[in-house]
Amino acid sequence: MNSGFTGCLYGVGGILLALSFLKSKEKTALALKKARKMFLSVLPQFLAVLLLVGLLLAVVQKETIQAVIGAESGIKGLFLAAVLGSAALIPALIAFPIAAELLQNGAGLAQIAVFISTLTTVGFVTMPLEIKYFGRKAALLRNLLALLFSFAVAFIVGGVLG
Repeated sequence: MNSGFTGCLYGVGGILLALSFLKSKEKTALALKKARKMFLSVLPQFLAVLLLVGLLLAVVQKETIQAVIGAESGIKGLFLAAVLGSAALIPALIAFPIAAELLQNGAGLAQIAVFISTLTTVGFVTMPLEIKYFGRKAALLRNLLALLFSFAVAFIVGGVLG
């Protein structure tokens, strides 16, 4: 991402924080305390996953990533990325930096799109809990439709940005 764009986002965030503080010091302070608590609760998981991905990227060659989930891996790479995304229990906040690293190391846009999309919408690991609360038919249908939608997203991203 462009560092100028990132700087603009920080600037806008700072301005909005200042406006919030001017409007209500108490609510802003409470919001900052909640944000800090959320950040600290996610931090161990975030660092562990980033460490794991960093080690994985240090061991796995760029060519291997390109062959397995690169743009040239085709439908096989899409299915592998979809399976990994569907089975992973990684918060989206952590998945985006992982996706960025994978892209920088040769992963394809469509493969990363299906990975992120399945990660956030399909839950093979959480399916038993979903079946318990929503019933087998609803849980299976929701996950199947989310999986199909994820592939549609991947094809659109691959076609538009690829």
